[in-house]
Amino acid sequence: MAGHSKWANIQHRKGRQDEKRGKVWTRIIREITVAARQGGGDTSMNPRLRLAIDKAKAANMPADRIKYNVDKASGNLEGQNYEEIRYEGYGIGGAAIIVDTMTDNRVRTVAEVRHAFSKYGGNLGTDGSVAFQFKHCGQFVFAPGTSEDKLMEVALDAGADDVITGDDGAIEVLSDPQAFEAVKTALEAAGLKPEIAEVTMRAENSVPLAGEDAERMQKLLDVIEDLDDTQAVFHNAEMP
Repeated sequence: MAGHSKWANIQHRKGRQDEKRGKVWTRIIREITVAARQGGGDTSMNPRLRLAIDKAKAANMPADRIKYNVDKASGNLEGQNYEEIRYEGYGIGGAAIIVDTMTDNRVRTVAEVRHAFSKYGGNLGTDGSVAFQFKHCGQFVFAPGTSEDKLMEVALDAGADDVITGDDGAIEVLSDPQAFEAVKTALEAAGLKPEIAEVTMRAENSVPLAGEDAERMQKLLDVIEDLDDTQAVFHNAEMP
């Protein structure tokens, strides 16, 4: 995203997510399920599960419910089998969209994703059609007014790759996904609290949209995000 609108876009995204808080637990449970099934239920040996549990705690999920879902996924209890599938496509104005899903029914999910793209002005593409426009990385976003010098010193010492200050004063720290936890721990220990801390697909470029095009793009994104099997949606649209 362009520097001048980074903070506005982050705040907008957080607002949209807060409106859909009812679906957050469902998505976190799926993430816990897949993480525990793939890497086991021991958080000391499973970074992905640790991150999923952190998300669960941040969303105020009770500890007993977290434990239940870890146990179920680890094989101690019987549960559903989820499969991770990524879809790629284009939205309004050629904006790139990545949709990460977890599903127990691949046929249903692809039909729903394809329908959402086609009905609301997008176009579902093939594997790799837009992924090259994104970087898989750890991302920490800090509010304008955060000490750039302190943030840079702590982040880079902890293994971060880059610290970027936007025109609006917001500061973004990027890291390799494998270094995410080390950077997060160092930032928290230094009293530096990010507004967003996640392993994400970060757009390498942006497509500016305004007016009716921005409204159509937001509608498309809302419909995709509301699908039951959607876990995360990444895009490179820059909207006012």
